[in-house]
Amino acid sequence: MSDNKSNAVSKCRVCGAGIAAFMSFGRMPIANGFLRAEEIADEYFFELAPAFCESCTMFQIVEQPDPKKMFHENYAFFSSTSRHMQTHFAGFAKAVIDKHLSGRKDPFVVELGSNDGIMLRNFHALGMRHLGIEPSVNVADVARGHGINTISEFFGPQLADKVVAEYGQADVIQCANVMCHIPDLPGVAAGVTRLLKPDGVFIFEDPYLGAMIEKTSYDQIYDEHVFIFSVTNVARAFALHGLELVDAEPQTTHGGSMRYTLAPKGSRTVSANVATLLQKERGQGLDRPEIYAQFKRNCEKSRTDLMSLLEDLRRQGKRVVGYGATSKSTTVTNYCGITPQHVEFISDTTPIKQGKLSPGAHIPVKPYAEFERAFPDYALLFAWNHATEIREKEQAFIAAGGRWITFVPDVKIVS
Repeated sequence: MSDNKSNAVSKCRVCGAGIAAFMSFGRMPIANGFLRAEEIADEYFFELAPAFCESCTMFQIVEQPDPKKMFHENYAFFSSTSRHMQTHFAGFAKAVIDKHLSGRKDPFVVELGSNDGIMLRNFHALGMRHLGIEPSVNVADVARGHGINTISEFFGPQLADKVVAEYGQADVIQCANVMCHIPDLPGVAAGVTRLLKPDGVFIFEDPYLGAMIEKTSYDQIYDEHVFIFSVTNVARAFALHGLELVDAEPQTTHGGSMRYTLAPKGSRTVSANVATLLQKERGQGLDRPEIYAQFKRNCEKSRTDLMSLLEDLRRQGKRVVGYGATSKSTTVTNYCGITPQHVEFISDTTPIKQGKLSPGAHIPVKPYAEFERAFPDYALLFAWNHATEIREKEQAFIAAGGRWITFVPDVKIVS
């Protein structure tokens, strides 16, 4: 096992003000670091501890592992494995085309963190010039296999200049569930300003701080999510680089996300949504440290309630199986202390995770067929943000008397 403190910060990554963690989730492994038994001895851990910057209101983790430990040739997340996400990204692409590209001559679209090309394929199908920037080589290779123009590098000002030299400036730069992964947000903002046309837009969506605080969905916090964004902190962070927040639209994905549209300052009319959401966030207290002290207490209660339930079921001899070997589940299992004694295995449909052990907790990950072969008494729903899709699929489990354990917003058993 290895530990590394070199990436811990004491100053806000966005504005440079001093920050300190308001709680700790303890020693945490790489969230997507599913491993074989022989790799346990070398498993990497860091301290997962969030902070709130009282100066610019940015929510961030104090320490983040080296990106190369998280995004690499064996990265185990492929967006296209979710039917729901395919539908969502098709809708995202249509909104971009209708609002921002209609009538433009030979538009050029760039996506940061384009994964397996799930979103760009919608532009590719229309013959639009596009470029995906995806650091994880294995998922970028899948995109290229589908004809999506993709390069495997980390984005910043230098890469922006290279792209402009080869393709020209972009009409739209977009990304989904990516900006929250990038510790050098000022570097990305600087790259965006170089790559974007003067009348272009930068659109991104990520898990939303307001939803996370409201639902105590603390599993949104893990190594890849260096930031959790709000309308307030996005507006402030990008204003430092001449980009103005011109729209913000709530999304249902990932248990509550927000889509932000930014443009060079003064180039677009600002939507009324922005003022409405800023006011709502002030009412929720997202700009005040007290709300984060309460969030800490809510997390601790959730942990106590979940472990009490799992211990009770273990004493009764009930079979509990995890559903969905998600990155988010790593925070839950390690923070709460869930072991293979509590959860027999985690069922997952992703081949690259099957036959491996969950990070830190070392719960076996087995193919979905194992879940179907002998239904457990209870399924702990780690993939809670896909609950609707999953419940539609699992009518046989429910009919057999199977019950779900959920922990967002509260710990409870549902049939």
